[in-house]
Amino acid sequence: MSDLFDIEEAKVQSEKIKRIVFLEKLIQKYQKSYYDGEGEISDAEFDKLWDELKSLDPANSLLKRVGQDSGNFEKVKHIMPMGSQEKAADPEQFHAWASKHIYDEYLVEYKLDGASLELQYSHGQLKRAVTRGDGTIGDNITANARRMQGVIQLLAQEDGKIIDFTGGIRGEVIMTHQVHDTKFPDKANCRNAANGLMKRKDGAGSENLTFITYDVWATEGEQPFKDEEEKIAWLRACNFKTVPLKICHSPDEVIVYRAQVMEIRKSLDYDIDGLVVKERFINHEDASRAHPDRQIAFKFSLEEAVTIVRSVEWSRNGGTYTPVALFDPVELAGTTVQRASLANPDTMRALGVKIGCSVVVVKRGEIIPKVESVVPDENSVFESVVFPATCETCGTPLVDEGSRLFCPNKLCPKRVLHQLLKWIQVVDIRDFGDTLVNSLFKSGKLTSITDIYSLTPGDLIPFFLNEESIAAEKESLGAVKVINSIAAHRSMSLAVFVAGFDIEGIGETTAEKLVNAGFDTLDKMLAADESQFAAVYGFADVMAHTAVEGLIENAQEMRSLVSSKTISIVSQSSGIFAGMSFCFTGELLTMKRADAEQIVKKNGGVCKSSVTKALTYLVTNDTSSGSSKNMKAEKLGIKIIDENSFLKLAGI
Repeated sequence: MSDLFDIEEAKVQSEKIKRIVFLEKLIQKYQKSYYDGEGEISDAEFDKLWDELKSLDPANSLLKRVGQDSGNFEKVKHIMPMGSQEKAADPEQFHAWASKHIYDEYLVEYKLDGASLELQYSHGQLKRAVTRGDGTIGDNITANARRMQGVIQLLAQEDGKIIDFTGGIRGEVIMTHQVHDTKFPDKANCRNAANGLMKRKDGAGSENLTFITYDVWATEGEQPFKDEEEKIAWLRACNFKTVPLKICHSPDEVIVYRAQVMEIRKSLDYDIDGLVVKERFINHEDASRAHPDRQIAFKFSLEEAVTIVRSVEWSRNGGTYTPVALFDPVELAGTTVQRASLANPDTMRALGVKIGCSVVVVKRGEIIPKVESVVPDENSVFESVVFPATCETCGTPLVDEGSRLFCPNKLCPKRVLHQLLKWIQVVDIRDFGDTLVNSLFKSGKLTSITDIYSLTPGDLIPFFLNEESIAAEKESLGAVKVINSIAAHRSMSLAVFVAGFDIEGIGETTAEKLVNAGFDTLDKMLAADESQFAAVYGFADVMAHTAVEGLIENAQEMRSLVSSKTISIVSQSSGIFAGMSFCFTGELLTMKRADAEQIVKKNGGVCKSSVTKALTYLVTNDTSSGSSKNMKAEKLGIKIIDENSFLKLAGI
């Protein structure tokens, strides 16, 4: 058996190696196109490839290289090594970095989206301009650089006195949006256009580029500044163009500033793709490393954007009203988004959302976008969000508990209908469709969960047959099918029973946590107080409150259904599958996997999605296959049975 595991492990390792080789080739290809001035993908897309390679092979030599340059120019060694900064793609990643880098002040600069360039000076005179290259050696493009805006040939003070500086000055070569739009609209973006022009042999077009500085290091004498703030001031005094500098006093202040910059980003005349965060102290040793640790690139993400809230509407789900922000459309992870849930009144109030304010909207791989924060703006007055006061269905005054805004009327038609639909979904009465439920509800034949189990074929026939067929006393097979389906769903676990009552936030998984915590009978569940529920893992005060409140509200019908034996609650300690767990894998022949799992649950068993030591049975119609689940089950001594054997165990 160990040989089989070795084979499986070898397969996994082989696929991993193939993926690493593929990523290496792809990254090198995109690096070449980037450094040749024709980048094929965005920085964010490139970062994803880079991060995947880093996760698969952290020691990969490609991660230690910066890039490459063309072979058209003389090679020159840098004065300041141009390493690759650590990066954070979102506030969570930045907080993780900041927790290990606690500074009194965080000095924050724009991260320019251009091409790195180092100007080398001797006693104030420009001698060479060197591209990034591999981080240590780059191309000498001095002739082209001399034609760029912002490149100073001779460093001098306002009075004309030469500044005796020998060393390197680093910055970024960019193309402004205005230049791109008027002279190079055929180029994909400003960065590609700038890369292409700065490396032309004939130097044509270099005058359309601009050099913006952010770093300096003197190789002779003392440094002409004491810290990072003075460094920027010295560059400005030398008449260089510089990036703005913001001094923040906490990681949260950096995050707020990032949101503000995201908001004005489109109004800038040049591209930036994030912020660079440093400490005040100049740490030259760290900056000289291939991957500096004391500073970080806090990048903007394709999965977040800043937009303006135009209105807030209230989405209704049963009796609960949820605020939803409607805002100017933004692109998030390739999709256009213009609305996002605000969760509940307390969340909306804590965020400070108002009509007209700017907000950071995030997606980060989630299906549903959300508003993460409000961009501070002390100079504007915004309109407050208006809360609905009464239920739009029954007119009952709404209750604002902070964590939810809801209609307290249990008999509210909207709430009743939602509960009926929820019960049928959770209990899995598949032949009882939503359209039929709505029709029965409107007719008055269905007003409670109890009513579902008192329906007869005669009640349903008018909804399946026309008047002529009814007059001819024809039987409705559809009506009979629904009644049979209802009858087949009178036995269920306590977790399914409770989840079917549509209590806010209490689904089957949540209810199972209560059952597993010892509230394993209906009486125990109904007798519990909030403090007891709050002590259950995965619960908190708010969820405990809504659970107890919902159980009290539905207690009478719950007890009635059980005492009348309309519903039979199968205990995990009394069903034929009590104490057993099942994992289904592969295709079943006589039923869907969901149906098989329902059989397990109705008989007191538990379903698992993976093979573990505690598993009782692995169910598969290919018991001799070499699948990973089969092999793991054999290794752990777990019984492997086929579908027919499972049905026999269930008494079917």
